Formats: sequence, structure tokens, C-alpha cells
Amino acid sequence: MKKSIQWRLGLILLSVIVALFLFLPSTPIGAKLPDVWKQNVSKIALGLDLRGGSHLVMQVETDKAVEAAVDNIIADLQTTAASQQVKVVFTRSGQDITAKFEESLEEKVRDFVTKTYAVLKETSRGRGELMFALDPVRATEMKDDAVRQAKERTERRINKFGVAEPNVYKQGRDQLVIQLPGIKNPQEAISFMKTAGRLEFKLVDTESDLQKALSGKVPDGREILYSEGVGESGKISRQPYILHKQTLLTGDRLKEAKVGIDEYGKPSVSITFDGDGARVFERITGENVGRQLAIVLDGIVHSAPRIKDRISGGSAQITGSFTHDEAAKLAIVLRESLPAPMKVVQNVTVGPSLGQDSINKGVRAALIGGLVVVVFMVVYYGMSGIIADYAIVLNLVLLLGAMAFLNATLTLPGIAGIILTVGMGVDSNVLMFERIREEIRAGKPPRPAIDSGYDKAFLTILDSHVTTLITAAMLFMFGTGPIKGFAVSLSLGIMINLYSALVGTKVIFDIINAKWKLEKLSI
Repeated sequence: MKKSIQWRLGLILLSVIVALFLFLPSTPIGAKLPDVWKQNVSKIALGLDLRGGSHLVMQVETDKAVEAAVDNIIADLQTTAASQQVKVVFTRSGQDITAKFEESLEEKVRDFVTKTYAVLKETSRGRGELMFALDPVRATEMKDDAVRQAKERTERRINKFGVAEPNVYKQGRDQLVIQLPGIKNPQEAISFMKTAGRLEFKLVDTESDLQKALSGKVPDGREILYSEGVGESGKISRQPYILHKQTLLTGDRLKEAKVGIDEYGKPSVSITFDGDGARVFERITGENVGRQLAIVLDGIVHSAPRIKDRISGGSAQITGSFTHDEAAKLAIVLRESLPAPMKVVQNVTVGPSLGQDSINKGVRAALIGGLVVVVFMVVYYGMSGIIADYAIVLNLVLLLGAMAFLNATLTLPGIAGIILTVGMGVDSNVLMFERIREEIRAGKPPRPAIDSGYDKAFLTILDSHVTTLITAAMLFMFGTGPIKGFAVSLSLGIMINLYSALVGTKVIFDIINAKWKLEKLSI
């Protein structure tokens, strides 16, 4: 046997062994395999339509993202103004910024604001105050960025929460579609995703009368927020605080959030700010020594420690009645804090029974279709049909191995993509066999006819596969959800089909011809 045949045959055998090693743990046989094998090989994951789970549509409240950005601008302006000894106080009203100062400082304040932030435009003026608003183009960009960041951070949150193969994609201008295959507690996951993780630092107003405020007489510029705790009996207790509405610093400036231990040995969350955040935090603590600074997460006061001294380095600690798991989840939420809150627009739960039914029908369709094709090829092409059937099996084995290696998600459209690649594999063999038939009719012996048939069919097969591959690539780039599953299986199938059709079958013909010196070909 020629060395070229040996090399090709060895390559095919090696690829089959590797493919079997990769995808067998994803099959029912996987349960009987050694633990070392199962634990160290990635599996083919099942999509929502096959495995069951939750399908959510969530809307990003983009206006809140703009307000958070304005809060950060105000905090930075206040810190910069203090460093430059510009006596001015900035407050937010909606998405607008108001600067209050002595009347003689109007021009100085105007120049300071416009030179510090070009995105702020003066909208109106009064005695001792100027009003600024974000440039509309910049506000629109912030909203678009909020949706993009919400998508990215939601994906990371879900992955850390332990949901296998989540699928998150944008729908419309401000909505996200989230598919969670196989989750055991949908409501817990939804609650986890809805938590914006908006961290705010606000001063506690200890001078106003709390009882009057609770009766409805809340002073201007103040708000009432509550802390929540769980007693030994399990009863939830709520403690009210009167806070200044103005947010002095937000969690957007966070650099790190991790689980720690507080002074009483209980789980807490330690946070560290970035350079700008540390600078703002140092100014806030320096200007408010002796006052309480509330740490507010999504509208709930987690702690309100008294500032004993200026804090440099930008580090703080969030304490409360946390378990270790609760503290760990809080740290994840803070690290992946959403730029804006999200609300559930649609929530559909797909039961696993529907997924199993889809799997059964898909597998049944694939088996019936495959069996019909296999029988047809043998009846119509004889021995050559058996070689074509071998190519189909080779194609499927390598395709499943490649999907397992890439940890691809198998969806119902993905199964359709696999069936389509089987059809393309048959089509490739039909093209080659018809070319070989033409050469035999022209009077060529089997060996030259086979070589000539493969050579003449090569460009046609390559052209059809490349054009289909381009289409699959476009589907993957611009498609969403199950469409990507279809594109993945189709793309892998196309590339593997070229290998199995042009290399896998040709080597069989070469082996037969080398051993038996064919004088007549059953085709």
C-alpha cells in the first residue's frame, strides 16, 4: 500500500478516535464512562428548545442610566471645584444639573463647567444659579451604551450564577431576550438578574424629625429609605432613614467587590473604587467627618456608618445580616452592576417534557431521513453507494466531535442544520459519482475514471460549499438565538463534509484499487 494512502487512512482513523473521545460523554453511554473522562471533556449542551428552561424579555430603563451618569458628573464636578477652590454646589433635577453659587461667581462657574464637561450645555439661568443639560446626542449614546452594557453584564452574571449556555440578545432599541436552559429555580434567577446593583452613597439627615417625615412631611431634598434585617425568629424588620436625595458617589466607580469578614466575624462585602472614585470618596469623607454616610443598594440601606475620619485609598465595607452565599451573590451583582434597572416584559417557562418531545421528534426525523438516504445510495450506486454511506457516517461522527470540542449548544434548528449537512454530503458524492460515470462511458478504466471524476467535481463541490458557508457565517453574525445554533452546525458540517467527501471516500477507492486492481466499477 502506498505511503500516501497510509497517511490519509491514519489521519482519518485518528480524527474518528478523537471525535469519539470528545462526543461520547454527551451521549447516554457517557454515564458509564470513567469519571476522569467525563469531567475533563466538554459536552454538547442542549438549547432552551430541547432542554427546557425560561424565556425572558426584559426592558432596560435607559433613562435611569442617564441619571446615574449625571450623578457621576455632579460628583466629579463637585470634587474638581473643591480642588480649584470654586465655591459652588451642584444638584440634579431629573437629568439636568443645577449649579448654585454667589452671584458674583456666575462667569467663573459657567467657564468651569463648560471647560470641564463639553457634553453639558447651559439651558437657563437665574439669580445665583445656572442650569445645564446633557447634549441630546450624548444622552442617546448613553442609552445605547446602557443596553449594550446591560447585555454584556447580564451574560457574565448568569454565567457566574451557574446557568449553562445562557443566550442573551438585543431586541428592539431597549429590550433584551434572555434564554436560560435547564434552570432549576427560574424565579431566583429572574430576581438575581433584575437586581440592578445600583450602589449609592448618600448622607443621612439626622436633624430632621423622623416621625414627621414618616407621617408624610418629608423635607425638601430628602427621601425616606429603609434597611432590612431578619431577626432570630425569621421576622423581617425595617428601619427607616431620612437621606439626602443627592447621590454623592455611585457604584459605577467600583474597581473590585469581594467577600470579606466584618469586625464581628460576619460575612461582608469589601469594595474598592477606581482612581476617580477614590478621589471623590476621599473628598466626601473629608467634608463630612462625624456624619453618617448611608450605603444604599437598589433603594435599600445596607449600612449607615459614621465617618470617623477622611478615608483615602477608596476602600469601604458593606455589612449586614448576610450569609456567605448572599455576600458572594452581592459581590457578583456589584462587580457586574447594571447601568440601569431592568423590568420583566415577558416570562415564559418551557417545560423539560416539551424539550424531550422535541429531541425525540428531531432524532426520529434524522434517523428516518438518514435511513432513506442510505438505502437509496446503495440501491442506485451499488458498491459506490456503500462508500458514500460510509462518508455520511464519517461526517456525522466528526461533526458531533467538533461540536463537543467547541462546547456548542444543540438546538432544534441545529438538528435541522445537521440533517442539511447530510444532504449536502450525499449531493457531493452524487456529483463525484456522476462525473466518474461520464469518464467510464468515455472508455476510461476505473482507476483513471475515479481520479478524473474527483478532479472535475472538486471545483463544483468547493463552490457550493463555500457559498453555503458564507450564508451560514452571515446567519451566525446577524442571527439570534436558535438561528445561531443552526449556523454553527451547518458551518461545521460544511467544512467536515469537504474533508469526508474528498478525502474520506477517495482513500477507500484507492485502497480497493491498490488491492484488487479494479477492472469494473459498481457505480
